[in-house]
Amino acid sequence: MVKTQFTQQRCAGVLLHITSLPNRDLGLDAYRFVDFLVEAGITIWQILPLGPVLKDLSPYQCLSAHAGNPNLISLQALVDEPWFISPASSIDLSNRKWVLNQAYRYFTAYASKEDRERFAAFCRDQFWLKDYALFQALRESQNESPWFKWSPNFRKREPQALKSAAKRLRILVEKNCFEQFIFFQQWLNLKDYANKHGILILGDMPIFVAHDSADAWIQPAYFTLDENGQLITVAGVPPDYFSATGQRWGNPLYRWDRIVADKFQWWVKRIGTTLKLCDMVRLDHFRGFESYWEIPASSEIAADGRWVKAPGAALFHALEVCYGALPIVAEDLGIITPEVKALRDQFHFPGMKILQFAFEGGIDNPYLPSHHVENCIVYTGTHDNDTTLGWFDSLPDEKRHYVYESLGFPTMSMPWALIECAFKSVARYAVVPLQDILALGSEGRMNIPGTAKGNWRWCFNWSQIEQDLPARIYHLLKNYNRLQ
Repeated sequence: MVKTQFTQQRCAGVLLHITSLPNRDLGLDAYRFVDFLVEAGITIWQILPLGPVLKDLSPYQCLSAHAGNPNLISLQALVDEPWFISPASSIDLSNRKWVLNQAYRYFTAYASKEDRERFAAFCRDQFWLKDYALFQALRESQNESPWFKWSPNFRKREPQALKSAAKRLRILVEKNCFEQFIFFQQWLNLKDYANKHGILILGDMPIFVAHDSADAWIQPAYFTLDENGQLITVAGVPPDYFSATGQRWGNPLYRWDRIVADKFQWWVKRIGTTLKLCDMVRLDHFRGFESYWEIPASSEIAADGRWVKAPGAALFHALEVCYGALPIVAEDLGIITPEVKALRDQFHFPGMKILQFAFEGGIDNPYLPSHHVENCIVYTGTHDNDTTLGWFDSLPDEKRHYVYESLGFPTMSMPWALIECAFKSVARYAVVPLQDILALGSEGRMNIPGTAKGNWRWCFNWSQIEQDLPARIYHLLKNYNRLQ
């Protein structure tokens, strides 16, 4: 059983993915960022999914629901390992693939008995690792082509073909296992450092897996795929405030009848992995656990879909049996029905309130501070929004005036006026993207939903952190009773 944590006190968090750190990895910048959060009185560090990504870099289209992204491994920490015998000063850290290959060779040749035993234990304990490592090895040996384009013997996982491939690709398979060992070691060391300094990690779990993922290849019967691995139906959302035409995500949907018949074991294992890596987890697209938007794979537009019921309550009951009270945050944005709200509230999951959405539609707008409740997280914006300054600057003059009027004409300018509003809220949790804390414009935006290029690349540099910034944040948190 995984022990879970969920603070019940008023507190504040910062949203920043690992790839937005200056070195974009789990090295010294990550530890320095924890120190910054501690100095500022922040309690929660919210991140995006940690899985290995495809070429578009989206952390919501990962190659595995369990594996970590090897690109997040700190190469500097790796070359500082005692078994890495080349002097660190002689290593070109810009060549990531070479360094990881060299690290595997050195570990194999020079690691201590204790390190080798820890590696062996890790490989035994990760039920998903053997299949994932072979999946990645096959994918790399075939120029990274997606599994559903492989030859039938590999695509359909014929036992003799897989046995032969595992033997032929043994070194590559072992190297993939080694990289996961290093990732988990570095991540859990960072998490331990954060926890010991009073920082909880709020992770993120996409509801769906990518079509080109180890999960879909290993257990295709759980997904809406035909016998050749091709999509039958795909996930997405109808038109909403993020997109006037809706979004066709392209992920396979679940065959919930088969998952239910298996007593939700696929989900039990998935949640178990995530709860080992994070203290709390945000379930992306929570409404899909009540009803999901099913789009025929042959349709190119999301509007051709329909709503289909999902067994969310039965799933969460099964997860509670395994893990107790679930430290889950429900991403309840989009088209939210009374049934979705009832599912969220049945399990006491905090929902989300986005302040950038609060100033449309009049006094009934559910994102207005007057409609906040204690059991929710209030955000100025998320990774899918423009920065608060970018959003505000894009508004016409009369709308900007209305925003300030609605906030009671605060003395602070944007984005700090909206940050203060978040901290004032009755919501137990208030989370602010680092881009807003740094008062960045649209150049700091992380993602534009519905677009495939240019996203997930933003990162900050330490020169942007002004010396008095932690004290300013600490003062606001103290004023609004968010220190712990």
